[in-house]
Amino acid sequence: MRAEPPAWAPGPAQAAALLEEAADLLVLHRDFAAAVERCEAGCYSLGPGPGPGHESFAEVKCSLCVVGIQALAEMNRWREVLSWVLQYYHVPEHLPPKVLELCILLYSKVREPQVMLEVGSSWLRDHANQSLPEFASVLELYLVHVLLPLGRFEGAEELVRGCDVFDSEQQLAFLSTICQSRCQWTRQEETRSAAEEQQDPATETVLGVLSQKLLTMLTLLRRALRSMSNHFCLLPYKKMLLATFLLYLVVVRLDPASPTSLPFIYKLVQLFRQAWAAVLSPIHRPPIRD
Repeated sequence: MRAEPPAWAPGPAQAAALLEEAADLLVLHRDFAAAVERCEAGCYSLGPGPGPGHESFAEVKCSLCVVGIQALAEMNRWREVLSWVLQYYHVPEHLPPKVLELCILLYSKVREPQVMLEVGSSWLRDHANQSLPEFASVLELYLVHVLLPLGRFEGAEELVRGCDVFDSEQQLAFLSTICQSRCQWTRQEETRSAAEEQQDPATETVLGVLSQKLLTMLTLLRRALRSMSNHFCLLPYKKMLLATFLLYLVVVRLDPASPTSLPFIYKLVQLFRQAWAAVLSPIHRPPIRD
C-alpha cells in the first residue's frame, strides 16, 4: 500500500498556495495566528535552501515572511519578528531587502531601533548585497530610522562617504541630513541638561524651606521644655507631697461612706484648693524668656 502524501507537500507550488491562504487569513478573516501558521508551513515546505527555480523560490519565501511579520505585529508580538525571520534565513546577510526594510520600519515604529543596529550593519557590509538595486533604499532607511535616532552620527557619516552607490549630490544631501539631526540632538541634550539644572535648585529651595521649618519647630520645642522645667522647679514641693499623701489616705485608707471621715474629707478638699491656688498664683508662674 502506498503511504498517503503529507497535507503540505514540499515545493514552491504548495508554498504559493499556503501564501495565498495566509494572505486571506490576514486581510479578510483577520485570523493572525492562523496566518502565521500558514506562513511557517509554507517556509518549511520550501526546504532548507533554493532548489530548481531559485527566483520563484526566493520570491515566495520572502512573501511568506512579509505576511508573517505583519501577522505577528498585529498580535503585538513584534519582539519575536527578527528571531522568527532569522530561523528561515539563518544569518542577517541573507535577508531579502523587502524583509529587512519591513523589520527596520517595524522596530523604528515601536521605538526599538537598536534591535536592527547590528543586523543592518552586517547586511550592508555584505558585498553581494551591495550590488542589489534595493541597496540604496535599505541604506537610506538604516540611516534615517536606526543610526540617527540612536545618535550614531560618526558612523552614519562614514557609511555615506564610503558608499559607492551614491553620487556626490546624494552624499551631500545625506550629510546635510546627518548634520541637521546632530544639531537637533545637541539642542535636545542642552534642553534636558538645563531642565535638570533648574530642577536641582528647586529641590534645594524646598529642602531649605523644610529645614528652616524644622529648625523653628525645634526652637519652639526647646523653649517649651525649658519653660516647663522652670515651672516645675518653682512648685511648692512640700505642699504637693502633702497633698499626694493625703490623697493616698483618702483613696486607700479612708471609707468615704463612713460619717466619721466626712469632716476630714472636707478639710482635705480645702487643702487641695489652697495648694492649687498657690501653684497657679502669679508668683509661681514661669518667667517669659526669648
